[in-house]
Amino acid sequence: VHSAGIDRPIYIELQSRGVRVTPSVGANAAVVAQAALAGLLALSRRMPLLMQAQAKQHWLPLHGHLMPRDLAGQRMTLVGWGGIGQTLAKYAQMLGLHVTVARHGVAQIEGMSKTIGYKDLSQVLPSTDWLVLACPLSEQTRGLIGARQLATLPEGAQVINVSRGEVIDEPALIACLQSGHVAGAYLDVFAHEPLPATSPLWRLPNVIATPHCAGFSDGNAQRVAHIFIDHLRIAIRSELGWFA
Repeated sequence: VHSAGIDRPIYIELQSRGVRVTPSVGANAAVVAQAALAGLLALSRRMPLLMQAQAKQHWLPLHGHLMPRDLAGQRMTLVGWGGIGQTLAKYAQMLGLHVTVARHGVAQIEGMSKTIGYKDLSQVLPSTDWLVLACPLSEQTRGLIGARQLATLPEGAQVINVSRGEVIDEPALIACLQSGHVAGAYLDVFAHEPLPATSPLWRLPNVIATPHCAGFSDGNAQRVAHIFIDHLRIAIRSELGWFA
């Protein structure tokens, strides 16, 4: 399959029938990380607000309370340490952000400010400026970020989700965005897709919502083909024992 995750119902059903389903891990990791970076930069530089002003032909210099904060010195909590997370961490450090990684294991990662397990997120959320979700969907991560965790974030924190919509409590996030407790969000994934037309996320001025396309790029098909061929070569060499 083209995706890095094989948690969709159709893939689970195929596996239950005895079909071996393999993901294309890493094929679009750099592309998704670039999309997440674009969302971070757009929110940081108040691009949604400026684009709304542009649509109204309104000149809106970013003075006073609209003044953007320097990214250097801010703190990112990055949930997930796969190809996307590892690439995004490099981008974040290039911008001067301090990166804490939350992942399945707790072994410290060289160059990161701190490494914690998913269950220890409450330790770092109160000092988090950017909460970035780039983890796979699993029993550990489903509903990982709920109303309590969002309330723990400092006022003005921002959220980026390029993992799965089920990782975060969407109604709780909407409430925090509406109140301003969460200042902004870039969301490429949602609890229900396509995102229903009735969702407030379409209309909130502090939200960038994209249709689960952060990983789309014209080089993906070739990268996926190479990964599949590698899997097939292994299968043939082991006389199909790889499928057992």
